[in-house]
This record gives sequence, C-alpha cells and structure tokens, in this order.
Amino acid sequence: MRKLLSLRTAAAALTMAAAVTLTATSATAEKKVVIGATGNIYGWNPYQDSAAQMYGIWCNIYGCLCRYDFKKADYSPMLAKSWSVNPKDPNEWTFKLRKDVKSHSGAELTAADVVHTINRIKTDKQSSQKQNVRPLKSATAIDKHTVRMITKKPTAHLLQHVCDIYAITRKAVFDKHGPRDADRKHPDGFGPYKLDRVVIGEQVITKRAKNSVFGNKDNPDVLIWRKMAEVEQRVTALLNGEIQIAQFIPPHLMKRVEAGKGTKLSYTDSVEIMMLLMNPAFKPWDNKKLRQAVAHAIDRDMLIKTILQGMAGKLKGAIGPGQIGYDADRSKAFDLQYDPAKAARLVKEAGYPNGVDVEMSTPVGRYVNDKIITQAIVPMLAKVGIRAKLLTPEWSTQWANVRKGKRSFFYQGRGSVIDPGPALAQYFKTGVSPRIKYSNPKYDALFDEVAKEFDPKKRQKLINDAIAVLVDDVPAVFMWRHRLAYGVANNVTISPPANGRIYGENIRIK
Repeated sequence: MRKLLSLRTAAAALTMAAAVTLTATSATAEKKVVIGATGNIYGWNPYQDSAAQMYGIWCNIYGCLCRYDFKKADYSPMLAKSWSVNPKDPNEWTFKLRKDVKSHSGAELTAADVVHTINRIKTDKQSSQKQNVRPLKSATAIDKHTVRMITKKPTAHLLQHVCDIYAITRKAVFDKHGPRDADRKHPDGFGPYKLDRVVIGEQVITKRAKNSVFGNKDNPDVLIWRKMAEVEQRVTALLNGEIQIAQFIPPHLMKRVEAGKGTKLSYTDSVEIMMLLMNPAFKPWDNKKLRQAVAHAIDRDMLIKTILQGMAGKLKGAIGPGQIGYDADRSKAFDLQYDPAKAARLVKEAGYPNGVDVEMSTPVGRYVNDKIITQAIVPMLAKVGIRAKLLTPEWSTQWANVRKGKRSFFYQGRGSVIDPGPALAQYFKTGVSPRIKYSNPKYDALFDEVAKEFDPKKRQKLINDAIAVLVDDVPAVFMWRHRLAYGVANNVTISPPANGRIYGENIRIK
C-alpha cells in the first residue's frame, strides 16, 4: 500500500512538472513586462480609486477620451479624435469619437458609452471620482459618435478633468450585467490591453488586445502591475529578473541598479506636487500662526540635498516649471524661508508658550523616502515647540483616511498636476472634497475666476493670485516635485511619464 501511494505521488509530481514546463514554455513565447508598483491595487471597479496608478491602469484597459502628451505639452486624442469649445458659449464642449475603435469583444464605441461613463462616475456608490464630473451640468449623445458636454459655468481646465480620467465603460454591458458583474465578470474595454485578472491588494494582469488600434508589435503581450511597497523588494526583484520595471528608486539604491548586469535607470521630472497638509477641521490646525510656524520650521533645502540627494526641485508656491500658470518671477515671493527663530516665535504667538503636541502621518513606501523624510521633519518641528508623534500606517489605510478627511497633519502627493485647477480645487476649494476642510472665500472667488478665464496670460495671473492666498494662509507647506528614477531591464525601453501613468503602448521590448 505504501509503495502504491509512493507511485501515485511520483506520478502526480511528474504531471505537475509537465504542467509547469508547458506553462514556462508558453510564457517564454510571450513578451511579458511586470511593473513593481508602489500604489495599492483596488478591485474591478474602474471608478473606485482616484490615484494616478489606477487611472493609468484603467486607461490601458478601457481607454480614455484623450491623454496628455508631455513631449507636445498638449492633450492628444485617444478614443476622442477631436474636441472644441463653442466660441459663443464657453459652457459648451463637443467631443467627436473615433469610428475605428472596437471593444475587446468587437463592439463599436458610441457616444452612449461616454454619457453612461459620466453618469456612472457621478452616481456609483463606490465612485471616488465624483470631483471629475462635478463641473458638468449635462452630457448628451448628439449622434452615434458625438458627445456634447455642458458645464455649470465656464471651465477652462475641463480637459484636466476629462482626458486621462474617464475610463470609458460600455453601457450595454452595464445594463445587461449590473454594477457588480459588469466589471468583475464581463470587462469589455476599448483600450490596448484586455483585463485578465485582478488580485486585490496584489496585482492586475492584462493582455494585449488583438483587435486594438493602439500600440504595435514591440509592446508587451502581457503587462502586469504588481504591488511592491518595499523598495528593497522592488530592486531585488528587478535585479533577479522577476520584474522589468521598478518604480521610484530612491537615491541610495540607484548605484545598485546601475551596477546590475541586466538593468539600468530611466528618469523623469514628476509633475506630482508633494505637500505637508494641515486640516483646519482639527485643532490646533485651525490656527493660522501655527500653520505658518510649520512652514518656517522645515528646512526643505537640506532635505532635498541630503535625503533626496538633489533628486527633487523645491516648490516656490504650489506649482513649478512646465505646469500651466507657472510664473518664475512671482514664485520668488512664494518661497517661505527656513527660519526656526521665526517659527518658534509664531508658536508662542499662536497661544502655545509651552509648545504643542500633534500627530503627523505619512505613508510608507508610497513616495520616495517618505518615512525617512517625515522622520527628519519631526526634530525640526520639535526645535520650535511643535512635538509631533509620527504615525506610519499602510498606504491603503492612509489613503482611505485622507480621502475621508480623517487625517489632521500629513505628508501627501497630488499627482498629474498639469493644469493646477483641478488639484488646487480638490484640496483647497470649499466643499470640493473632504481631504482637508480648508475654506477661504477669497481663494474660492479667485479660483472661480481662474476656471472661467480661457486667455492664457490672464489665467496665469489669476492662478498666481490664488496661490498667493494659499501661501499666506498656509493650509499646506508645498515641498517639492521629485525627479523620479525607474529601474528598467536592459531589454525594455520606456520613457517614464511625468504623471506616473504607465501606458503599454509606450513600452518597447527588444
């Protein structure tokens, strides 16, 4: 009997080995790229999260109306072939859709799908993207391939809300299968990659769609985003060939990647603005002088020079070079200087002669050296009388609490800031989102003027007038924009995007 069991075990082992061999042979035939990513992997619903990583993933799968091209410094068509604003009515936008785009199952892209997407983002109980449709009064299918969007008021930055954001899902699939099964069991996108599997918290697996009009033969056949929060894990996996792209290599590990036999570094200047935010809904952050004290207590130049080893550009105000509205001359006045003596005085003037105890939170591994940076900030604040207890939750926990407005003092990035309108509204305009419950009528009025102004020069002035209010009121210390390094396998070519969204068509395999 024991001998018979041994024979059965051996036979099972041979069968398993054969299966593994077949899988390995099949996998070798496919060009596969695995991305070691820092962001969380959410579920099947493409509107459930509002972080850059998931926006990019769903745009690969479902397709977006348009995308920002950093080389052209302008928006480029994707599912929409063109768009225009009515010169007689700045509230009226018209989007013309491509007629050659088919879904992964072969269905035609229609204006009804775009209207359905907008309505779903607005009403879906799981949606975290309602701020992106808030400017719209209505969206209507004029004909099979034309969508008319009417804004509630003139919104010059509407493309920042619309283009890279709206993953276009099919109305017919949703109507037939309902909100749960449409995404989970019957995903049918218009993008270059077809959804194969989602493992929540771990990875998203996609395969190149054979009938897609996007991309070319050098793109990966299989594209996988795998969550790897620990940077050591990403670097080791890259050097071992387990992954081909590793996000956000910190300065102290760059030489290790460069020294690898099959790896290299690829760089990009990020448009993500890093901030230290103070939520006035929580005491003591309703005190302006205390917020000002924080701004003068932090030596950003030193942090950039030491912890980031020069791989960041200090922000003077909310935005930097290359972002819409940036004014180099005016930004000089927005640079709040490191002045610990002034910060200590402001703490006392704020009503805390013996200092004050606060909690500060940071994600760990989501941004370059995030934990190390905030650990270095703690003694800077202590020096001026602000005793900060540092909280280091998992990114998924931190992000959920930030989105619900449950963090009082925290380190955070806001990605994809091309036109600053949506970003600055999301964090600082009254009632737009609960992330920080900051409210200033002067800022709100200026922001409304920014949104209505289509003339670039006039708009630049208004943007900087609005930034001046934020710099004076200090709901946030604007820190820097990272210069990001990606670890890349030698046989892979990618120009990492400044907005952190990786598109399969931009990846080439030799």
